[in-house]
Amino acid sequence: MTSGINHLGLSVRNLDESVHFFTEVLGWTESGRDESYPRSAVSDGTCRLTLWQVAGDTTPREFDRRQNVGLHHLALAVSSEAELWDYCARIKDHLGAVIEFEPQLVGTGPRKHMMFYEPGGIRLELIWSGV
Repeated sequence: MTSGINHLGLSVRNLDESVHFFTEVLGWTESGRDESYPRSAVSDGTCRLTLWQVAGDTTPREFDRRQNVGLHHLALAVSSEAELWDYCARIKDHLGAVIEFEPQLVGTGPRKHMMFYEPGGIRLELIWSGV
């Protein structure tokens, strides 16, 4: 029997831009950078991601969540509605990040969430539990 996720590995267009987004916009910490691959790990203290640079000699294909098997999105919890809106403003101001939709109710609520793409092309969701 397994006991949770140790880490989630994600391929990104530009490792430096993605690491910068996670550390500067979301407040995560970076560890374990390996320039020989290249890859780096980022963490919020609970969740750990390994970000892998796609090969520089190819044109990466964008992921289509409706056509490809694999990651649809990664959902990250936030502690309050105010924090959700604060992140929305920070993401909106970050070059290369694209907001799919700003905070809105999940179904009839009270939960709220937003969806966006970080600069490396990964689709992310921020979600507040509503309590």
